[in-house]
Amino acid sequence: MHLRDLAWPDVRDLSRDMVVLIPTGSLEQHGPHLPLFTDSILATAVAEAVEARLSEEVLLTPTLWLGASTHHLAFPGTLSNSFEAYMGAIDAVIESLIPHGFHRFYVLNGHGGNTDANSMVLRNLKAKYPELTLGHSGYFAFVPPDAYAVLEGPIKGIRHACEAEASMILHLRPELVRTDRLRDDGMEPDPPIRGLVLHFDEETEEGSYGYATLATAGKGKVLFEAAVEGVASELAALAEGFILRSLPERS
Repeated sequence: MHLRDLAWPDVRDLSRDMVVLIPTGSLEQHGPHLPLFTDSILATAVAEAVEARLSEEVLLTPTLWLGASTHHLAFPGTLSNSFEAYMGAIDAVIESLIPHGFHRFYVLNGHGGNTDANSMVLRNLKAKYPELTLGHSGYFAFVPPDAYAVLEGPIKGIRHACEAEASMILHLRPELVRTDRLRDDGMEPDPPIRGLVLHFDEETEEGSYGYATLATAGKGKVLFEAAVEGVASELAALAEGFILRSLPERS
């Protein structure tokens, strides 16, 4: 179900065991070749495809598109929330629905800069409401290694405006890709330093990180469909209910 399309009596009559699915994205630079709304486009597309499969089990909210993107603000057009305001938006969505009886919530993220904030707000809510079922992940975490193997470049995953993201936008919204501007970009510290915090104007030349020149719509279709399959499977299990088992005995 799409929350945006319902009237309040429709919501009143829904099962309270539905999983409330909250997509999160961003509006930030994605190199010279992808649209600013890339993360939100991808998170929304995956979430809507999952809802189409699980319309009786999933209540889909509109995407929270104003993400935590301060590390991209050096590039024109980027809009960013503060971490406090971003977390407050997620908290407000969930706090609004708790009094109505909903108790299962899942945040499906499309922007890496939101990840820590998503975790923090859900942990705070769990401390306040121990009875809630809460979860979060990036849609890209549901793509298995065999699907990422379709990528030709050395990065077998999603970075930023990279081979993977460019391929998925070519699959979903090809008219938004500036194919004449596709480029490989990105820099790494030498020697490597774990946990180094950098802004994107420091670690890239033009804002992308990866091998976007290798992007194709065919690769994007494989990655997108794998993400949808993974998320749908996980949310179906969450909607059905789960139990916690003890660890198996040591052999």
